[in-house]
This record gives sequence, structure tokens and C-alpha cells, in this order.
Amino acid sequence: MSSAPLTGPVPRPEGHRRGSPEFTRMLIAMFCAGLATFAQLYSPQAVLPSIARDLGVDAASAALMVSAGTLGLALFALPWTYLADRWGKVRAMEIAVVAATVLGLVIPWIPHFGSVLVLRLAQGAALAGMAALAVSYISEETHALHAGAATGLYVAGTSLGGLAGRLISGPMAEVTGSWRVAVMTVSVLAGAAAVAFIVLVPRARRFVPVPPEGALRETAHRIGLQLRNPAMLSLFLLAFILMGAFVTVYNYVGFTLEAPPYLLSPSVIALLFLAYLSGTFASTTAARFSARFGRLHVVGACVAVMLVGIGLTLTRPLWLIVVGLVLLTMGFFAAHSVASGWAGLEAGVAKAQGTALYNVFYYAGSALVGWVGGFFYAAGGWLATGLFCAGLLVVGSAVACPVLHRTLVRRAG
Repeated sequence: MSSAPLTGPVPRPEGHRRGSPEFTRMLIAMFCAGLATFAQLYSPQAVLPSIARDLGVDAASAALMVSAGTLGLALFALPWTYLADRWGKVRAMEIAVVAATVLGLVIPWIPHFGSVLVLRLAQGAALAGMAALAVSYISEETHALHAGAATGLYVAGTSLGGLAGRLISGPMAEVTGSWRVAVMTVSVLAGAAAVAFIVLVPRARRFVPVPPEGALRETAHRIGLQLRNPAMLSLFLLAFILMGAFVTVYNYVGFTLEAPPYLLSPSVIALLFLAYLSGTFASTTAARFSARFGRLHVVGACVAVMLVGIGLTLTRPLWLIVVGLVLLTMGFFAAHSVASGWAGLEAGVAKAQGTALYNVFYYAGSALVGWVGGFFYAAGGWLATGLFCAGLLVVGSAVACPVLHRTLVRRAG
């Protein structure tokens, strides 16, 4: 008596390997994706003083141009992960980058400040689709041995995108006399990068749709696990304060340096964002130090470096302010790279939700602290703003680090 052949689940195709045409296309596509996303997200930051003058608003209100975008990203990171499980990550990312680019081309020509902020919030919500899904798409579609290289190039694209958005918009605003033309120029270039992404990104081969039955309940359960984990909550707090303090400094330092006694032009102020390049070095160095000295010690040291950097920006000489910005940037990127990696490990089986929640708090810090810092700037100038950022780092790390220490001790015992 013969029996029917046993059948099991069809194995998924192997991920793309280094050297294959698909892997090369993915590298270029994801680099373009990072460039398009973060150039648009941060292009207004270099021209905030020009926005304030043109629209007749104060520094805190002008900073909402950045905060609205990052708030949209924070609020919609988790919803995009749910949609991607249903539609597929490639389709979701394509929709996200097209929507963000269209909004980016429209926003500069909206005359009313309130309407601009609403559209910036919508643009941030669209950009969340790329920011939330890119790394998980790379991990899913590349071979495990080569996923790191593809992820690294995407991260490089995000870093250079944020830097390019600022470096282009600042000088362009000075040349044209219009922040609107400057931001529009960045959006046009980001649109070209978005087209390159859509043309080059390989179709998903390993995507398995999540059935709708019980998907929301399971997602909510996993989110709840993260929010009940004291170590994860501490890492979320670190994400909030690190990004909040960092963005606040860069939001308002331009107002200070444009005024007497410095009187720097928008082009020169934009060059200060070159300090971001120091973050690339600091991030890779932090990983090595974490392996040697432990993650918690490295995070604490990085927060201390950030505090020293903020202290130097409160001095008078311009060269010390520049050194302070470099130290702040190095400390921030190093601490963020360690904390974000730690969150991925601590999240356990719910890595997608843990990473997404880390991003929610990260960008919420940018949005909320970056806005609140403007009230300190209006009340007490740069000194009050710097002290606010330093105080936030001290209080936040004093709450988070002991909890993380107890977690490490408990597991070691």
C-alpha cells in the first residue's frame, strides 16, 4: 500500500549574495533610498532663520518645520510595519518615497505657516515608511553573511542624505534669497534619488504575507511586552534624550551664529553640519569599545562627551563652539549606535516592534524637545538652551543607566 508523498512548506529562495547583480542593485537602491528620505527630512534645518524672517515667526515656531516632520515619522513608524506585512516591504517603501517626494515639491510654495506644518507632518508620516522598513527589507532579502554590508550602505545614505539636505539648502538660500527655492532644490534632487530607488530595487523574493487574522492582536501583544520591560523603557528614554538634545542644539545654534558678534552667513552656518562626518567614525569606534568595556560604560562616556561639547558651545570663541559641535556629534552618534543595537538585542523575539518603538521615541525626542528648546532660546538665549539640553541629558541618563545596570547585574548573576 503506497502512501502519498509527504509535502512540507516550500523553502524560501536564498537571499542575495555579494557579487550578484541583484545584490549590487540593492546596494545602489538602498543608498538612494536613504539619501532621498533624510535629505528631505532635514533640509529645513539649515534655513530656519530664513524661514522665521520670511513667515514672521519666532525661533521656536520655525523649528516646528523640523519637529513636524520628525513627529510624523515617530507616529507612523509602527503603522507602516503593519502595512508592509500585508502589502510587502517593496511596495510599501515605493508608496512612501513617492508620497514624500510629491509633498516635498508642494510644501515650499504653500504661503501659510500652519498649512506648511500640516504638510510637513504628512511628509514625515510618508518618510516613516522608508525609515521603518529599509533595514528589515535588507535583512529579509540578503544572505545573512552579506546583510551587514547592505545595511551599512543604507545607513551611509541616510547620513549623507541628512548632511546633503542641509549643505545644499543653506548655500542655495543665500544665493537665491529664498528658503523656498532652497528646500525645493533638495526635493528635486531627492526625487531623482527616489526614481533611482524604484527602478533599481529588486522585487521581494522572500516576503511572506502575514494573514490578517490575529495580526493586530499579536502586534499589540509584542508592543506591550516591550513597554513592560524596564530595560527597554530605559533604552527608549535614552533614545528620546539623546536625539532631543542633539537636534535642539543644531536647531538653534544657527540663530546664535547669524547674530552679532559672529554674523555668519547661511552658507557658512551650513558648513557646521560637516561635523556630522565625525559621527561616522564615532559610531564604528563605539562598537569596538562596547565589546571591550561594555555597552553601559560606553553609553555613559558618550553622554559625558556630549555634555563637554554642549559646554564648549556656551563659550565665546567661534573655534571652541565648532569643537563643541564636533564633540557633541561624536558623542551622540556613538551613544545612539550602541543604544539602538542594545535595543535590538534586548527586544528578543519582538525585534521589529522593539526597533520600531526605539525609533518612535528617538524621533519623538527630536520633535518635542526640539520644539520646547525654542522657548528656552526665546527666554534666555543660547545659554538657556544649552543648559536645558545639558540638564535633559543628566536627568535622563541618571534615570536610565541605573536600571540598565541592574538588568546587567541580574543576568550576570
